[in-house]
Amino acid sequence: MNIIIFGPPGVGKGTQAKIIADKLKISHISTGDILRDAVAKQTELGMKAKAIMDSGGLVPDDIVAGIIQDVLKSDACKFGFILDGFPRTKPQAVILQQILDKLNIADLKIIELKIDREVVVHRLLNRRGCINCGSIVNLLTLEDKNTCPVCGAKDSFFKREDDNEKVIRNRIEVYAKNTLPVLDFYKGNVEIISVNADQDIPSVTRDIFSALGID
Repeated sequence: MNIIIFGPPGVGKGTQAKIIADKLKISHISTGDILRDAVAKQTELGMKAKAIMDSGGLVPDDIVAGIIQDVLKSDACKFGFILDGFPRTKPQAVILQQILDKLNIADLKIIELKIDREVVVHRLLNRRGCINCGSIVNLLTLEDKNTCPVCGAKDSFFKREDDNEKVIRNRIEVYAKNTLPVLDFYKGNVEIISVNADQDIPSVTRDIFSALGID
């Protein structure tokens, strides 16, 4: 099964993508992760991306797409994939479709995680990182708001600089302007599954699996 997961910042795309990938035994392709992996492995495209990132620039679509293509044609994706973080714009969607056509990859499904923007703002304002183990948690879901549920460290939480209201609202606006219209590119050609993401994680997962016809 080949899936693209969509949704605004803070909706839980990464969390659900990992759960889906584990359940279906498919590859979870996170744009950030594969960029870092390509840099670590010093691939040709990875080194080009590193030079651009080191200079403070944004990695161009063609380089990101090239790295994604390398992953899609690898053995890691022979049973399918879930793509998280790409495409973010219509031009990227066009590039991705060209890659899928070139690799004869069909049976694409899109999972759209829908949520009210004010809920997203509230969630992200309560997001914290653990300085001890690096885990990302949310105070809204923790019983003990002073203890990391992963490593058990006390008073180790910190708030990321970009998790302030001004930055969060700007990221949501960018998503609404640039990424949400990508769904129009796929309408009529690809099955789009919309799921209410304003639920706890197990409930969102349940609704996704139900829509995919998975027990």
